[in-house]
Amino acid sequence: MMVTLEQIQQRLIETIKNCGMTQTELAKKLGISNQAIGQYLHQNRFPALDTLANLCNIVDVSPAYILFYEDEGGAR
Repeated sequence: MMVTLEQIQQRLIETIKNCGMTQTELAKKLGISNQAIGQYLHQNRFPALDTLANLCNIVDVSPAYILFYEDEGGAR
């Protein structure tokens, strides 16, 4: 199965929505701008691998889930 950026963005959107944090709160914890989060979710921009790893740690989800290597929930 080919995974598209749009599918990964949809997983990121769902994960952030379900974590109970706003985009602004998440951006602060990651040390990036709110605009950067918006670009990851709605534009053709993918976070750097260290940012993705930190994001996954903060929202308690496996990077494998975000990247479609796991299908179930992805909680670590």
